Amino acid sequence: MACPHLAGIAALIKSVHPEWSPAAIKSAIMTTASQVGRNGHAIIDERELPANVFAIGSGHVNPPKAHEPGLVFYIQLDDYIPYFCGLGYTPKYIQLIVKKKVNCSKTIREAQVNYLSVAVSLKRDSKTYTRTVTNVGVANSTYTIGDISIPPGVSINVEGLYGIQPQPDLCLGQLS
Repeated sequence: MACPHLAGIAALIKSVHPEWSPAAIKSAIMTTASQVGRNGHAIIDERELPANVFAIGSGHVNPPKAHEPGLVFYIQLDDYIPYFCGLGYTPKYIQLIVKKKVNCSKTIREAQVNYLSVAVSLKRDSKTYTRTVTNVGVANSTYTIGDISIPPGVSINVEGLYGIQPQPDLCLGQLS
């Protein structure tokens, strides 16, 4: 039953924020979800054990918070083109999807798409992945990053670019 519920929540958010893209709405829903249930306890799986990330995804959806998330990970259709090219799709095939001329001179891997979750290979070499968030809340807000779950041996460096007006985006640092 998750799909009809999420579709309804997305429609409610779109009615409040008609200018938001589907990506912004999805980001708002995912980033405001909770890893605990309404009772304040861990979400449980079908075995009645604490569920892992693969079982709960982003977590328990919170529609009131999703209406005013503060920050969203925004992505445009054009941002997917280098990713599709990197997957090996031909410009001709991609043009059928995006309905415009495509050049595959630039490619990116899935970890480089401006998406709120990151799945990376944990090899010994250091890699940098950038995420950009857009402030859809009150101008000049301050946000605190909390509850970051990372495996042992991984470090995260979060940096913000502040004082650039009217730039609403923050560039978030590196994962190594």
